[in-house]
Amino acid sequence: MLPPWVSVVASIGMAVGPPLVYADQAVSIVRKKHASLRDSTGFSRDVCAILLLANITRCFFWLGTRFEFALLIQSILMILAQLALLYICIRYRPRSSPDMCGESGRLFAFWQWPSYAQYIEFLAGFILISAIAYLIFGRSDVYISIIGFVALGMESMLPVPQFISNFKQKSLYGFRASTLIGWVGGDSFKSLTNLQRRTAYFFVQGSPLQFKVCFRRVPSAWFSSAVIKVIVMQRLYYGNAPPQATLLEQEDLEQALALAE
Repeated sequence: MLPPWVSVVASIGMAVGPPLVYADQAVSIVRKKHASLRDSTGFSRDVCAILLLANITRCFFWLGTRFEFALLIQSILMILAQLALLYICIRYRPRSSPDMCGESGRLFAFWQWPSYAQYIEFLAGFILISAIAYLIFGRSDVYISIIGFVALGMESMLPVPQFISNFKQKSLYGFRASTLIGWVGGDSFKSLTNLQRRTAYFFVQGSPLQFKVCFRRVPSAWFSSAVIKVIVMQRLYYGNAPPQATLLEQEDLEQALALAE
């Protein structure tokens, strides 16, 4: 039997730890010495999309299941963290981004809109539709179970957009090592859960089946773990040097600033 303080510390770490992973990513964008050189090149905004949609859905899952309160706090903090990070990414987006050029190839230019307000409008609509669906089907155990699996299934796709972004620019420039370490740490925690189920957080706290399944050896967990390992290999192979297009943009900006002075 574990001491009560172990459970308290684990709950605090589970609630606060994952959102903090993205703090350094946000700071790295805004701390460049000159405002004109700040941009979010290298970090995929689709990561924000996955985390926002997954955690909003998880909040509705909590309403139907009332699992560990720390996991609800984690979702709320993650939503706030991703809204802030998304705002920074929009404000400091690179000039070559599809929404700046008006050349998005996605249906309805999904998640490549020009203004932050459009993202908020979409999320508000998603919350409204989710709330209506919950009011209609919330008493169904099957529906609650489905939205639980959907929330955690979406979260398992988290590293995919970043992998694609790294592959396109042949560099991990702009994607912070601290964020990657956080992902690797989470993946290692899953492996520990598989090896020590009796001491793992979700089993100790009596979390719903969806959390336990997500952390067992199922295809979604395998897939997420494999993509994270590939991103680690990308880091070793590509490095984090600025891509050529970014270097040219920075040179143009520096020349313009020098002329302005």
